[in-house]
Amino acid sequence: MPVPVPAGADPAGSGPAGSAPTLGVGMVGYAFMGAAHSQGWRTVARVFDLPLTPAMTVVCGRDAQAVRAAAGRLGWSDAETDWRDLIARTDVQLVDICTPGDSHAEIAVAALAAGKHVLCEKPLANSVAEAEAMAAAAQEARSRGQLAMVGFNYRRTPALAFARHLVTEGRLGELRHVRVTYLQDWLVDPAFPLAWRLRREAAGSGALGDLGAHAVDIVQHLAGSPLAGVSAQTETFVTERPLPGAGAGGALGPVTVDDAALFTGRLASGALASFEVSRVAAGRKNALRVELNGTRGSLVFDLERLNELHFHDHTDAAAESGFRRILVTEADHPYLEAWWPPGHGLGYEHTFVHQARDLLNAIAAGTDPGPTFADGLQVQRVLAAVEESAGKNSVYTPVPG
Repeated sequence: MPVPVPAGADPAGSGPAGSAPTLGVGMVGYAFMGAAHSQGWRTVARVFDLPLTPAMTVVCGRDAQAVRAAAGRLGWSDAETDWRDLIARTDVQLVDICTPGDSHAEIAVAALAAGKHVLCEKPLANSVAEAEAMAAAAQEARSRGQLAMVGFNYRRTPALAFARHLVTEGRLGELRHVRVTYLQDWLVDPAFPLAWRLRREAAGSGALGDLGAHAVDIVQHLAGSPLAGVSAQTETFVTERPLPGAGAGGALGPVTVDDAALFTGRLASGALASFEVSRVAAGRKNALRVELNGTRGSLVFDLERLNELHFHDHTDAAAESGFRRILVTEADHPYLEAWWPPGHGLGYEHTFVHQARDLLNAIAAGTDPGPTFADGLQVQRVLAAVEESAGKNSVYTPVPG
């Protein structure tokens, strides 16, 4: 049933009067990712000239009081407590899924069957089987003109988008080696409670799905080639954590996902790749770093300096060669034509504005928005292969003496 929104709530994001036709958006989930997606929908029509204007129609959550508060805070016009009611609404044309992974498949397949476009947060699902069902539903819906996209927002960082441009232009030559590290430290403390991200039934996997999904998508996207094989190790360092609300000395529950994963791989192109993801790397808050090495040059990106690329052109004379810093803030860099003067950097939240822009443009043009559900399925297959490999790779135990 609809949940009334408090008086004074601002239905932001619907665009100015007389602007482009509106597209009603309904969002399921309103926590961290829901807030980030709301920022994108709320801002995009105020920055970019769009063929469609998103109307922030309704947000959905199970707690009536909490979802009412979220609607008012985030700028949604209405609230629901059942995602099925959200999908059934005639004023919703696009369903944005920001829930834990265990509900992605059910909501996305139902939304596509109901004739809605779909944006789904990464990873696409909790299993290959679920991802296959979602990709099949998206392919069928595509024939009816409905589009489905996965929310790998880091693709929309201007520096990484420019890196993709340099790769496709051949500035790196033949790609030989890619390295990615994605490190966080929020699970270093063993007293951190057993949140949903630490339970396989809700999250699917741990650092692997949470961070590794981004790493795999970035590599495959920048390289323009899928991973063809992997060899992996995973580890859970803290195997039990306090149950939520248990307090000090309270009951513990089992952690059923990985804390960290290391894996190597080979792209279909023949290039080698290495990956390191962890949520127990002390001092690392959201440290994503990507390096690509080719026959003609190399690129380095660091999310902690997200407006910069470091580029080495190996065709330069040896006496003058070396990495140079590119400040990706010029108007002819990706997405920057609508933002600030050169040198005025963007931040994490802008990736969600760019994501909304690209999806709205694709819907208006009737073209597939990348990454598609098929792309998300490919990432899911890599994650499953990593887990399978890690399960087969035994731990070496030194022999005493």
